[in-house]
Amino acid sequence: MESLNDLIIEELLEQRDLNLNVLKHLDFELVTDPTEKEVCDIKILQNDTIEELKKIEQEIAFWISEKS
Repeated sequence: MESLNDLIIEELLEQRDLNLNVLKHLDFELVTDPTEKEVCDIKILQNDTIEELKKIEQEIAFWISEKS
């Protein structure tokens, strides 16, 4: 049976993967000839997603250290 830490880490990894997919999608949007406003909106979303990824990575590191 998985421990609570394992389940939390698994959920965080899923969130990380989702955010990485969002970034991939946003990168694709940039090559589809977006308007200036769309480029600005995409850049904002990319920055927000990267900040969220940083938080998730910190949480993952915390839970992994707690597991040890």
